[in-house]
Amino acid sequence: MYATIISEPVGGLPAPESQAAAAPKLNPQSEIESAKCECCGLTEECTPAYIEHVRERNMGHWICGLCSEAIKDEIVRSERLLSTEEAMATHMNFCMKFKASGPPLNPTIHLISAMTKILRRSLDSPRGSSSTPSTPMRMGGRPGLTRSGSCFPALTGVE
Repeated sequence: MYATIISEPVGGLPAPESQAAAAPKLNPQSEIESAKCECCGLTEECTPAYIEHVRERNMGHWICGLCSEAIKDEIVRSERLLSTEEAMATHMNFCMKFKASGPPLNPTIHLISAMTKILRRSLDSPRGSSSTPSTPMRMGGRPGLTRSGSCFPALTGVE
């Protein structure tokens, strides 16, 4: 089976080869720069246009995507109306304090403690309306599907 590539203009559009010849050939490596987040210090490789776009959105600061989401979250979680500048200053302050604290003495215990806090928060926080319970609920808040006994009484010795 053979495939033929037609390079004639279709519908008045120039052929792909003529488009490729008209576009300047750039070395992709020359277009990449390193940008360091002004909050957390993460370094990313980006194009100059993207770096400029991020700076325009963040009042001249280059902020990584993770810190940008943290700043948005800071605005949403705040009990009072926060401007983007205030939320960015709060997040930058948090990052500076975190970096200054140094590494934990025992990283394993630190990780276990952090995971415990996350688990407690997730269990204590009310679920959003978008999440559905895994067990259907009856009126009165009790699960609708409850197990009354074993399905195999001969195996468990319970009849």
